[in-house]
Amino acid sequence: MKPLEIGGVSILPGETKRIELPMPPLYTDTVLSMPIHVQRGKRDGPTMFVSGAIHGDELNGIEIINRLMKSKSIKSLRGTLITVPIVNVYGVLNQSRYLPDRRDLNRSFPGSKKGSLAGRLANLFIKEIVNKCDVGIDLHTGAIHRSNLPQVRADLDDPETLAMAEAFGLPVLLNADIREGSLRQAAGDLGVKVILYEAGEALRYDEFSIRAGVKGIINVMRHVGMLNKRARKGHEISRFIARQSGWVRATESGFVNHIAQLGDHVCKGSVLASISDPYGTELSSVTCPEEGVVIGKQNIPLTQEGEAMYHIAYFRKPDSVAENLELLQDNLVLGEPSIVY
Repeated sequence: MKPLEIGGVSILPGETKRIELPMPPLYTDTVLSMPIHVQRGKRDGPTMFVSGAIHGDELNGIEIINRLMKSKSIKSLRGTLITVPIVNVYGVLNQSRYLPDRRDLNRSFPGSKKGSLAGRLANLFIKEIVNKCDVGIDLHTGAIHRSNLPQVRADLDDPETLAMAEAFGLPVLLNADIREGSLRQAAGDLGVKVILYEAGEALRYDEFSIRAGVKGIINVMRHVGMLNKRARKGHEISRFIARQSGWVRATESGFVNHIAQLGDHVCKGSVLASISDPYGTELSSVTCPEEGVVIGKQNIPLTQEGEAMYHIAYFRKPDSVAENLELLQDNLVLGEPSIVY
């Protein structure tokens, strides 16, 4: 195993280091840096990155990485684990999805050393982190006032990526198109296999999503050979691939009474929510266009006509998906002794 260099810092096999990767300063000349934790095993193996807060208001990933670093399971590591809890430091400071130049970092990859602020940050991350890895896991949440059911999104037509997604251990796998300028696209162009974990809501910690994320990352590390494999405890979770999903939008503007919740199995024509005027008179019902499972939803009881309210994934056996989501919840119950990361 050769020395690994990030930001001019050399990390030898068997070493663990924290690195502060310099970034452009604030207006006030306040120095900023991207926090990076590198743990190298003494034995050879894959190099994996785990990234959080590419969108600055998506905080679950920060706590997932913090808990991952404290886990006893990663002590006997083969290869190298590079964790970056906060990629978009500017966004976290401002509690904003975006960078100060109002660009979306996850639409700015691979970036450019002489481009916009977003482009320079994207280029830095690709050069110093992604370019030195074999695989990666990118952690995300829903947007402001929207929650996502724990799910893995990836190019499931690629056999290696599919195997990683299945190893994560969630019932819901979404075959997601690769978007222009995304980290997944830039990493894929370099031959780095990346899966995306979506769970929870912006600016919130969600315990269920965090625990599922930590366990899922460790499952993937076992799958790629970075950790020893072992028999899983708890209920066996089946995986279901959705190749289509869509948002159901508000038919009126008004006050919302949500009926369907995350993880619900919903049938064609079933009522997801009702919309009323300020006097309590019902204006319309929001109904499900096809049978599926709710994997994302609006949280606030206010909506404008045309606003996205429910994200529905379509499966061949949606009732089985809902049943396995309940098993996953049982496995991750707080304090359950069978859960060992």
